[in-house]
Amino acid sequence: MHLDVAPVTSGLAIGALVAGIASALVSLLVICFGVTFVDEGGAWASGAFAVLGVLTGVAAVVIGLLGQRQIRRPVPPPAVRFTGRGLAVAGISCGVVGAVLSLLGLGLALLLALA
Repeated sequence: MHLDVAPVTSGLAIGALVAGIASALVSLLVICFGVTFVDEGGAWASGAFAVLGVLTGVAAVVIGLLGQRQIRRPVPPPAVRFTGRGLAVAGISCGVVGAVLSLLGLGLALLLALA
C-alpha cells in the first residue's frame, strides 16, 4: 500500500525568486546612486552596489536552474514530489534582469562621472 504524499513547493525555486527580486531592487540602487550623486563619488557607491546586484542575479539564475532540475526529477510514488516551476522561471528572469540593469547602471554612472 502506498500513501499519497502531497507535492511540496521547492525551496530552491522560492530562493531563486527571492534572490532575483533582491537583484532587481539592488539594480535600482545602482542607478539611483550613479545618477543622483555624480559629483560626490556616486560612481564608487554605484560600483559597490553593482557587484552585489550582479552576484545576487547570478545566484538567482543558478538556484533557479537547480530548482527546475529538482522539480523535473522523476521520483517513485512514495517519495515527495516538488512543484514551483513558475517560481523558478520568475527567479531566473528577475535575476537576469537585475544583473543586466546593474551593469547598465554602473556604465551610466561611469559615463556621467567621466563627462
